[in-house]
Amino acid sequence: MIPDWLEPVARAAREITADDLTRFVAPDDAESRRGAVLMLFGQQRDLLFTERAHGMRSHPGQVSFPGGSIEAGESPRQAALREAEEETGLHPDGIEVFAELPDLWLPPSNFEVTPVLGWWAEESAVGVVDPAEVHAVYRVPLEELLDPAHRVSVRHPSGWTAPGFLIGPQHDVVLWGFTAGIVSRLLDFLGWTRPWDARVVRDLPAYMLQGGARPAVPPAAQPRERP
Repeated sequence: MIPDWLEPVARAAREITADDLTRFVAPDDAESRRGAVLMLFGQQRDLLFTERAHGMRSHPGQVSFPGGSIEAGESPRQAALREAEEETGLHPDGIEVFAELPDLWLPPSNFEVTPVLGWWAEESAVGVVDPAEVHAVYRVPLEELLDPAHRVSVRHPSGWTAPGFLIGPQHDVVLWGFTAGIVSRLLDFLGWTRPWDARVVRDLPAYMLQGGARPAVPPAAQPRERP
């Protein structure tokens, strides 16, 4: 059973549409690859994020929810829990999945991603399992995500600008793109967002641009693909 403070999130998940969360929805005839991410709410009223390894060829340093490709025979829930365990070491048996958000489309990679919402009923230790894939694991309080002091507009060298958050112990880690969009629009839908100054702009750090082209939509939650 989820706590009272999560009930509005559960109700929102039943009402929200893909159009409420993103301007990119897969066409009806799209043959998209499938992925899932775990949006995990902890007992300290926080959310779990991972930061991709800085040496990765694609999207180095991007902050996202744990997640990846859905394997044959898996449901989105099963895939999200499996990937979260592989990336952070958490025990999936302690998680109560209470909702799913609508499928969201990542045009550059043609991934259709299902955000799976979980309540961390029995918490377990988390950390970096494979440094080649994950640089750091963060538990970010919702209060910090709601604090206007930690809200910025993030600018890509292409000129693409989007809402973002500053997270981490020093609030110097940039959360932006696909994941930040989900968080930002869900908070808006819930009516929890506090006024913040979108004129405060933070350029995307150089380490997040290694080997990357200039995408039309920078996908911060790019699902991992299996070789």
